Amino acid sequence: MKILFSLIALLPTLALADVEFTGGAGVEQRYFFQNALYPQQERANLSAYFSPELYTSFNSGSDSLLFKGFYRFDQQDEERTHGDIRELKWTHSGEEWEVQTGISKVFWGQTESLHLVDIINQTDGVEAFDGEDKLGQPMVAFSLFKEWGDTTFFVLPYFRERTFAGADGRLRGELAIDTDNPIFESEDEEKNLDWAIRWQHTLGDWEVGLSYFDGTSREPDFVLAMNEQLEPSLRPFYPQLQQAGIDILALIGGWTIKFEGVQRKVMEQDYSAFVGGFEYSFVGLFDSVYDINWLMEYQYDNRDDLTKVAAQNDLMLGSRLVFNDVDGTEILLGMVQDLDYSKVRSGFIEASSRINDHWKWRVDAWLFSSDEPTEPTYMFRRDDYVQLSVEYYF
Repeated sequence: MKILFSLIALLPTLALADVEFTGGAGVEQRYFFQNALYPQQERANLSAYFSPELYTSFNSGSDSLLFKGFYRFDQQDEERTHGDIRELKWTHSGEEWEVQTGISKVFWGQTESLHLVDIINQTDGVEAFDGEDKLGQPMVAFSLFKEWGDTTFFVLPYFRERTFAGADGRLRGELAIDTDNPIFESEDEEKNLDWAIRWQHTLGDWEVGLSYFDGTSREPDFVLAMNEQLEPSLRPFYPQLQQAGIDILALIGGWTIKFEGVQRKVMEQDYSAFVGGFEYSFVGLFDSVYDINWLMEYQYDNRDDLTKVAAQNDLMLGSRLVFNDVDGTEILLGMVQDLDYSKVRSGFIEASSRINDHWKWRVDAWLFSSDEPTEPTYMFRRDDYVQLSVEYYF
């Protein structure tokens, strides 16, 4: 709360400064190919979102204020109808240092199919299946920029709980998630003081990041319980977690080498996981203006309990087609195959293009196949869907 009060105290400055107002809005129609597993769920779902942004700088550019809001209205799922402050931060910069205070978003990672090291922000679980949409995180971040690398230290005073689909939403399990009654290992619950540090440096063709996090795990376990209606439900349990991470990106000719690895300790359990692979680019396919990229990544996790691990021994194969036109048309498609279970796999398609300077269309699709009840994607086996989005940017 002190962070927000400090930002509010700066609001008079906005009245005297030039404020840039931008953002976007969109309408999304999602259609599921199969009838749902549960009677409350529908095959079609319409939703709309609004995402405004405000930015201003002052003090000769040494200070800036940024606000990014988000609100979605969903036709079916009241849990997906939600709003969030994605960012509301004050940045003060010196010659070789920077301080950010407020609510912010931080991304760590390099790979395409899985972001293991990315741990600062909580996943907004009702937005999309890929987990790349994040909730805003209250923080104070101090960055030091030197020839030997960029180092950032984070203080995270408040924890954001993960969002989950409601009874009317799809891509959920059989039992409802009781988000009103979470459990924390820390006695301070959501006010546990988390912290993290990350060093990043470019060494020739290689970009290397080393990170460490100590605080509340963003990935909850679940405890079977009874809700207020005396129905079985799952209560999210957020343990304490220590994570050491490394991420690597190398650009060598037409090859892009990507790697992320973590060593974690949670509830007295130590385990490691990594994802790594490459993306190879063919420029001017068959003497045309099109480029095509081939992707391959291997995912590994050494935990034995498969009910908690979606990527324990999996292979992702994909392709990205870049049209190189004025509308920025791109198509990405891929498949993730479980190497332990031949009938457990998922596929995805992402395609987008601009219509003009303000409008854009997007098509996203996810397909699931699983006959293994202990595997996490088994609960989504009838949730194949395609989504058409029309977006407006201002």
